[in-house]
Amino acid sequence: MRTVFSDETYLETATRVEVALAQAQARVGIIPRGAADAIAAACDPHGLDRERLRREADNVGYPILPLVAQLAEQCGDAGGYLHWGATTQDIMDTTTMLQCARGLSLISTALDELRDRLRRLAATHVDTVAVGRTHLQHAVPITFGYRVAVWLSALDRHARRLADVQRRDLMVQLGGAAGTLASLGPGPEALRVRAELAAQLGLRDPEITWHVARDGLTEIVGLLAAVGATIAKIGTDIALMCSSEFAEVAEPYTTGRGASSTMPQKRNPISSELIIAAARLLRDKSSAMLDAAVQDFERATGPWHMEWVVIPEAFLLLSSSLAQAVHAVSGLEVDTARMRSNVHLTGGLVLAEAVMMALAPRLGRQRAHSLVYEVCAQAAESGTPLVDELLKNPDIVADLGEQRIRRLGDPTAYLGSAQTMTHAVITHVPEAASTPGSAR
Repeated sequence: MRTVFSDETYLETATRVEVALAQAQARVGIIPRGAADAIAAACDPHGLDRERLRREADNVGYPILPLVAQLAEQCGDAGGYLHWGATTQDIMDTTTMLQCARGLSLISTALDELRDRLRRLAATHVDTVAVGRTHLQHAVPITFGYRVAVWLSALDRHARRLADVQRRDLMVQLGGAAGTLASLGPGPEALRVRAELAAQLGLRDPEITWHVARDGLTEIVGLLAAVGATIAKIGTDIALMCSSEFAEVAEPYTTGRGASSTMPQKRNPISSELIIAAARLLRDKSSAMLDAAVQDFERATGPWHMEWVVIPEAFLLLSSSLAQAVHAVSGLEVDTARMRSNVHLTGGLVLAEAVMMALAPRLGRQRAHSLVYEVCAQAAESGTPLVDELLKNPDIVADLGEQRIRRLGDPTAYLGSAQTMTHAVITHVPEAASTPGSAR
């Protein structure tokens, strides 16, 4: 990802756009074919004087005019047709879109790998009973596979969103000074040039110039932030399950990883911590892009420039987050015995809802809730298992019977549709996030 957004790649890509523009214009008949061929043959981003480019770009405020000046010198007389009818933002936006296309391809590939690892993990633990927690308190029994499948389901939806974004938002930019393409004439040739350029670069040809309509890039970065937040939910769950009190999972062990400089016993969930930090930074990137989308008239006075920093950083943050998530999930150590032990940590209180629902048909839900609430309070105060406390209540015994009460104390009997839903997620054939395309 650093290569995609490096200075070298930027100059290579901007040069590619300039050459493609000349080729498109030659095909439409805007500039001579010979000039376009000479431009294609001569333009060499590796032959640029980088120090001169740095100095002139610093002075101009944009890199394109100094870049075009050097490329034109490389082309000789044909250089007079370089950058014909275009404006700086046309080249910069199209270059950014090509970088985003490559970046999204890398993100999609990594996301597909993470989803595959989660699918395997969920399949392995479809029947692994664990405690469900709400507000960090024991709620009802679930399976660990169900928890993982919930993670996976969100990422499957993100994969579809990524595919949609790649189809919808990766657009070519060509509008000239104020977006009207007047520099290429009043006829249909101008729009034909844009269509040719889009086809050559593998980008979508938009209906109208989007110099100051930044919804596409805003959506891309917003989606990166949303994917990062979903991964951070996974990281948060893993980090909590790694805590000494839960001890249900551990991140993959490698000598020295997550170690403390002072406490030799520590094995910190470092991948999860990095994922959580990345998500918080990504949120700020999405917010910045919303600010950058508020632009004045036909060319922005400042907001556009924010994108130059925000977009590369957003891609780098999510790329890092995905790499850490793949690492954490691939070798995740799952302690199924500890999960089962934790289910019984409260002496069966985790099954209070099961008892309440068993009593509700005769007593009504509210009365059943109040009765079981009182029994739970007594069990918690005395440290007595819930089943034993229930058996002390003659009304409950008369209603349910001793055998049913004991069956209600079995966590495997109160999993609802957890396993069925988990199977539905892991057997679903989802759309791949990575979709091939010429821009990528």
